[in-house]
Amino acid sequence: MSLLLQSETIHLPYREPFRIARAHGGDGMNSVVVELRNEAWPDLVGYGEGYPDAYYGETLETMSVVLPLLLAAIAAGDLEMDSTNGAARLEQIGDRFDATIAHHGAAKCAIDMAIHDLVGKRLGLPVYRLLGLSPAIGPTDFTIGLDDPEVVAARAARAARFPALKIKVGGPSDLETLEAVRRVFGGPIRVDANTAWTPEQGARLIPDLVRLGVELIEQPFAAHRLDQLRWLQERSELPLVADESAVTIRDLEALVGVVDGVNVKLAKCGGPGPAGRMLSRARELGFRTFLGCMEETSLGIAASAHVAALADWIDLDGCLLISGDPFEGLELGADCRWQLTAAPGLGIHRRPS
Repeated sequence: MSLLLQSETIHLPYREPFRIARAHGGDGMNSVVVELRNEAWPDLVGYGEGYPDAYYGETLETMSVVLPLLLAAIAAGDLEMDSTNGAARLEQIGDRFDATIAHHGAAKCAIDMAIHDLVGKRLGLPVYRLLGLSPAIGPTDFTIGLDDPEVVAARAARAARFPALKIKVGGPSDLETLEAVRRVFGGPIRVDANTAWTPEQGARLIPDLVRLGVELIEQPFAAHRLDQLRWLQERSELPLVADESAVTIRDLEALVGVVDGVNVKLAKCGGPGPAGRMLSRARELGFRTFLGCMEETSLGIAASAHVAALADWIDLDGCLLISGDPFEGLELGADCRWQLTAAPGLGIHRRPS
């Protein structure tokens, strides 16, 4: 018996224009969805998704090359496990992927996600139970991309039901934008500069960010400038959260004493298994934990939600930014919490074509 992997590229339009400081975006997102089958379990299929971000060295083309290498690193028998050894066996598979090729988190994410979904279905367990986690998770915020201040404020007003808003900054009118958002939204604001600020900008803005009720500052400076991150964190009463500087679990040690928090994303670190381990290790090291996402379908968001019990802050809104989601089964509660059920695997299935 063998493992069979099919992949497809999907393009889905954004509901509204979405731009961040280090990328101009476009009219929509491109992601890779995979279907994994074990010939020994002909009635089951595991779904996975990986969002390739060129900033991290991945494209649709690299994923098409790397996915077969990862599949070749495992055998159908590696997926034979039970509820008592599942988490450990899944971690061993993740280690084998890392030994096969470095980096390529989105490709690893797609196949790791599919494995978790397939094994969960085989054992009749939701992924959070397979990993020994809780289905009780916090609410997600909602992200608004860079645009003119009045446009951002209008979008913030429409998203006011969310308990917190994440506002992309790093443009020419950051303070004006945040002032406009505060006029229409009373809850916590999280700002994400995506590496676009200078230390002088950050230090100058801190007093106004405090005044406006900003809750955290995400990745103000370039990923490799840990010295600048440390410098601003020492001068800021607001927590700094590393995102582009915190790609995998191997980045955490160098960030101790540099920032207060880290943003873990499945497509960066390699899937739900690595994300759960990275969140746990971050907590051990004293970080506050932020669970983020890319612009993904509800499949990718569901996989993130299964490890969200380990996060202090949750930013799992990628599927809310797009239209035409090909998956269903994930529901957002009135309290803006993703609802995890007892359905086996990720609890997600393809919409009828």
